[in-house]
Amino acid sequence: MKDSKARFEKAKIFPFIPTGEYYYNKGLKAYDRFDINKAKKYLKRALELEPGEAMIACQLAIVYTDAGEYSESNKLLFMILNELDEGMTECHYFIANNFAHLGMFTDAFKHAQMYLEVDEIGEFSIEAEELMHLIGLEDDDNLDSLVEQDEMIDQLETSRLLLERGEFIEAVKMLEDTIEGYPEFWPAYNNLALAYFYEGDTGKAAGILEKVLENNPGNLHALCNLAVFLYYERETDQLNELLTALDKVQPMLFEHRYKLGATFALTGKNEQAYFWLRQIQKYGYDGDEGFHYWLAKAAYFTGNNKVANQAWETLIKMNPEQAKIEPWNVKDHPDPRNSEDDAAVLKMIRSERLEERLYGIFLMSLSTHIKEILSHPDFKRLEDFSFSEKLYLAHILKDRLKASIPEEKFIEKCHEVAIILYERFKEAGLHTRNILLQWFSFYKQGLGEKVPMENANALAAATEYIWHKQSHNKKTQKIIAEEYGISQATLRKYIKVVEEVWQ
Repeated sequence: MKDSKARFEKAKIFPFIPTGEYYYNKGLKAYDRFDINKAKKYLKRALELEPGEAMIACQLAIVYTDAGEYSESNKLLFMILNELDEGMTECHYFIANNFAHLGMFTDAFKHAQMYLEVDEIGEFSIEAEELMHLIGLEDDDNLDSLVEQDEMIDQLETSRLLLERGEFIEAVKMLEDTIEGYPEFWPAYNNLALAYFYEGDTGKAAGILEKVLENNPGNLHALCNLAVFLYYERETDQLNELLTALDKVQPMLFEHRYKLGATFALTGKNEQAYFWLRQIQKYGYDGDEGFHYWLAKAAYFTGNNKVANQAWETLIKMNPEQAKIEPWNVKDHPDPRNSEDDAAVLKMIRSERLEERLYGIFLMSLSTHIKEILSHPDFKRLEDFSFSEKLYLAHILKDRLKASIPEEKFIEKCHEVAIILYERFKEAGLHTRNILLQWFSFYKQGLGEKVPMENANALAAATEYIWHKQSHNKKTQKIIAEEYGISQATLRKYIKVVEEVWQ
């Protein structure tokens, strides 16, 4: 024992410190096994350890391409050429290939041509020539055609950003101009249908999708958008028929798989949603905020809690604002017409947050079975309500109570504003919870104060403007004023009113 101890004390311990080369080799092995996700993970770590190694960066770019992340791949490839090794000419071919996948054919042709100019007998010269032939750029007419295609794609991307920011009027104008110039550019029609739907014009939205499907049968984006419209319009029979048909679709592109998975998740078909979203994640698709939200929802409701929590943690890192409420914890906007949503309303009324309890009372006021909620054993005891809650509850029950209520004018206007915001967001297919929680914080702080409350419509407009501003989802005062049918001067006046109460 003594000798063993002596040998142990004299032994030297050599710590194992993984290098960039170590992770690079592990990444290559994972790539050879078609494990794109692990290949990406190891190669990213290798590049972190050796950021100046062009070969590692190039291999990671190739993995990004195989994962369908063409823009990320091109970022790395341009970095290699501009900063690491301009002699790595094959990067031009890889860039051309990525641009072709993105539909940016002019740029794809230019980089394929550039590759052949700098390395005419290079390893990928045959592939580059085939790519150029496939693009079909042989004369000035074809060049003009490709420039037009690039312009269409630029306009489509701009319209998508406008939709994400809630600038629906601008999106409609841009997309109408796009389809006037390019009458068979179906992606623009799909986005225009969404813009009209978000604006509340469901008739126009449905008409546009009908035109797309007549002229371009099987258009997956149009079918998925139609499913979303039917879901919000509660056309259950038509929705189920369409979802049954979509369940038989086997798309090849990551973009189509994501669209299909998100549509299934939104409409409550979590098994199908999890299959598609998890599949593309396993192939290395990193995804945006929406992807991780829908994956978290689908994973949780199919019993895959570990995946759900991982997706939610990723979303929190990407956008803490969007990740405030897990899709399995709080029903974002229960439908007060459905008795099965009573549990969600009762849960809100028992929340620790006053604004959420007020929101629960508001939803109860819209219910067609308020008596059942009031008599439910889980309904909070009246003596446990705060003074402000009791006043609001008394207001929505005033026809039953037949009694005067303190601060009735203020509460009545607050309720009217809540209804305006609720109906506006519901019609647009947007979540109502966050905007109404913000409004009920106004109720909480403004109760008992002398607050100008004459114009409920203007108060709603001011609240929405501030909400968009705080969410970094820019929407101008001019647009908000037009949408609510008020002057900009009136909007500015009430923005000041609301902000002063919240200070």
